[in-house]
Amino acid sequence: MKRRRMLALAGAPVASMAATQAPVAASAIQCVVPAKPGGGFDVTCQLVRELLVSPPGPPGIVYHPGGIGALTYSEVVRGLRSNPRELLAFSSGTLLNLAQGRFGPWRPDRIRWIAGLAMDHGVVAVHADAPWRSLGGLLEAVRTRPSAIAFAAGGTVGSQDWMKAALLARAAGISHKLLRVVAFEGGGDALRALQGRHVQVLCGDAAELLAAPGAMAGVRLLAVLAPRRLEGALAGVPTAAEQGVDLSWPILRGIYASADYPAAELAAVIDQIDRALRSDEHAARVRARGLQPLALTGPALEREVEGQWARYAVLAQQFGVVVRR
Repeated sequence: MKRRRMLALAGAPVASMAATQAPVAASAIQCVVPAKPGGGFDVTCQLVRELLVSPPGPPGIVYHPGGIGALTYSEVVRGLRSNPRELLAFSSGTLLNLAQGRFGPWRPDRIRWIAGLAMDHGVVAVHADAPWRSLGGLLEAVRTRPSAIAFAAGGTVGSQDWMKAALLARAAGISHKLLRVVAFEGGGDALRALQGRHVQVLCGDAAELLAAPGAMAGVRLLAVLAPRRLEGALAGVPTAAEQGVDLSWPILRGIYASADYPAAELAAVIDQIDRALRSDEHAARVRARGLQPLALTGPALEREVEGQWARYAVLAQQFGVVVRR
């Protein structure tokens, strides 16, 4: 119940004003990628640029790595960001870290959940030269010699890449504690480590693998962690369920803002985004990136955030990654 009240506080104050406000100059806005370039957060801000195209131009993109979003989040809740007109990328990985307590004190009065832009899904990738041709073959190798296989993760213990690897270990019938997981600052670095053969497996995200030119070079996808096959470039990749592994990992990609964002201007931004999210052009751009179209704002977004938060809290308890304070 406490979490429900916090989420309601997070999203409520500005959305109802949207329809009455005048458009805001897009050039005053920045979209913050709380990681290095090339990962899923970067994809989110690229989508924001395409949603807010009103003159005099789309928002600028700022890269601010540190703790896979923890540094930026901490600055927001402490009121330390220098530019209040910021839209900050978040994902299900952000919610996973919040559910574990890894981002420090949760300050609902300092956060405004703005919009869910698209739904991404996890993938299991190996190097193109790897001996495994199916998810079953990889799980058999993990079961036999788990410490001989290095998993790349765009984050540390408890991150969503780590959690996907831990769930694969569970599917293989072994403890996740036997896995060897190498942490990187974001999905872009993790992908480059796989391409360079520094690791053998990446439990990453579909959008990250399609975000940059050449991202799929030297990579073989064994499975998508979705309830059904994805559309577009990854349509030929089987799901984990098709291969007998009951594992799905949906990834909400969206943006939040600080309570310091001027309320009237933020209401106008939400109105522009809400209308653009429902366009055919947005749906086409999203599918081209290996994502599924989504248009979540207001109470619908709050419900999705709360539902994911609750699921992650259970997983965090099961895998022992809750931060005790």
